[in-house]
Amino acid sequence: MGKLERALPMLLLAALSAHATTFYVTISGLGGEPDYDQRFKMWAADIDASLKKAGGDANLVTLEAPTREQIRARLGELSKQSKPTDSVVLMLIGHGSFDGVEYKFNIPGADISGAELGALLDRVPAARQLVVNMTSSSGGSIEFLRRPNRIVITATKTGTEKNATVFARYWAEALRDPAADTDKNEAVSALEAFHFAQRKTAEFFDTQKRLATEHAVLEDTGKGEGEKSPSAENGEGKLASTFPVVRLGANAAAARDPAKRPLLDRKEEIEQAIDKLKYEKAAMATDAYKKQLTQLLLELAKIQEALEK
Repeated sequence: MGKLERALPMLLLAALSAHATTFYVTISGLGGEPDYDQRFKMWAADIDASLKKAGGDANLVTLEAPTREQIRARLGELSKQSKPTDSVVLMLIGHGSFDGVEYKFNIPGADISGAELGALLDRVPAARQLVVNMTSSSGGSIEFLRRPNRIVITATKTGTEKNATVFARYWAEALRDPAADTDKNEAVSALEAFHFAQRKTAEFFDTQKRLATEHAVLEDTGKGEGEKSPSAENGEGKLASTFPVVRLGANAAAARDPAKRPLLDRKEEIEQAIDKLKYEKAAMATDAYKKQLTQLLLELAKIQEALEK
């Protein structure tokens, strides 16, 4: 028996003890007119359906046109329910505004600001956080939401892109379309979903022969203004590449099987380690990089074999 075979039981125990919950909060805001109300609710329902189909221990809440107090209450609950080992995904769909200083998410009654949303999320102990702000003017929220442990994706690059956005439509599509899973590991990461929705949004404006009025960006270093093309070269996307948003196919089935769930947890940990290693490649000696990558790939193959039995 090789070292990997002997280590496998210990790895499974580690995965079992590290088991964590992902808390999803999807919010559709105030449409202002029936057409937008319908679109926002439809996109939120699409996301909700994909997350439910993905299986596993996910905690899903979808809020339609909630008040500021209802949003505060839900995020307040997360501060009590979640643990440091958990993950939180907050998705905002609707209209936003930016006056040059402050970003606001449009909801019934008093709007909620980007600064308040950031402060509420700061109280949530979950160490891994993803905020996908798909509203108009959402780029204006980045400075209030960014943190070292938080991925921030916005439909617009600045607060001055004020037209209604379509990014949410394609983000929802990314969570159910296998084409978004570019590395074919049966999970769509935040980075993969971003690239898919960004590309589809650009194609929408090209097809309509319209000047693009929204340009999605991603920030996950805690200090940037948002990057249109996150990569290892510019340092953006490292956290996003290791954050699985939704599982597909066999992974979704394994998440619903208590016997296979520990194996799936470990598989995802290894895949995230591989993605992280790729971002660190430039700063490593070639031999060290190849050695670590080979070890991870061997372990991944062994876990995959066990999952397929």
